[in-house]
Amino acid sequence: MITTKLIDGTEIFCLRKPEAKMLDHHVEGYMQHGISINDGDVVFDVGANIGVFGVRAVQKFSNVKVFAFEPIPEIYEVLKTNAEKFGKGRFFALKYGASDANGTTSFSYFPNTPALSTSHPEMWDENPDAFENAVKGSMKNAPADMQWMKWMPTSLAGLVARFLRSGKQMITCELRTISSVIEEYKIEKIDLLKIDCEGAELSAIKGIKEEDWKKINKVVVEVHDMESRVEFISDLLRRHGLTKIVKEKEKALEETALYNVYATR
Repeated sequence: MITTKLIDGTEIFCLRKPEAKMLDHHVEGYMQHGISINDGDVVFDVGANIGVFGVRAVQKFSNVKVFAFEPIPEIYEVLKTNAEKFGKGRFFALKYGASDANGTTSFSYFPNTPALSTSHPEMWDENPDAFENAVKGSMKNAPADMQWMKWMPTSLAGLVARFLRSGKQMITCELRTISSVIEEYKIEKIDLLKIDCEGAELSAIKGIKEEDWKKINKVVVEVHDMESRVEFISDLLRRHGLTKIVKEKEKALEETALYNVYATR
């Protein structure tokens, strides 16, 4: 575990400095199309990684509560440390992933790029060019504090992609349903449900009981559009009253099957 400074000087704990800065850049991307956080809100962050989204939420408002899911032990320890530093008593680090049933499953952990760790490696394995395209897009659309990436020849994207995914480790991690966490913590409302869990988003959403949907006011979810998953999830959200829906690709990910789906009541 090391530390790095984000663009505004905030010092956080992380595993990889460039990745922490990129995660901070993505925070702004979630907060669009009616997605917002206000003082007193309850936020569920599924796929929290090291907790940058939660850090920004508790920094901005003194009465926000964040419940952050992260199953990979090494990443979880960083999340827990950031939660204690920035929001002790209102930033809860939860050592499990979200799924449609409680249990365990195997995760592919990538030490060189922890944020890509996943229980669904098939999304990249079945289309190796997709990850290379994602790397290339990130190089072309680097955030303000990582402009050096733009000077790297895009011909190196394949080499970078292979390095990032090298050294894979298989780890067994705990899974919980979102509804089981709602019950455990006696959650009466979720003002924002953010889901970015590397291919497990559909399982995570299926872990919400019918009676709990009325507690959820806003959703932003990264969707891997396999087998028309974007439309399936959009329809599911509409059926539960989240009828204002926007589907969008990040500029850096235009050559991939990744979408952000924003939904509000």
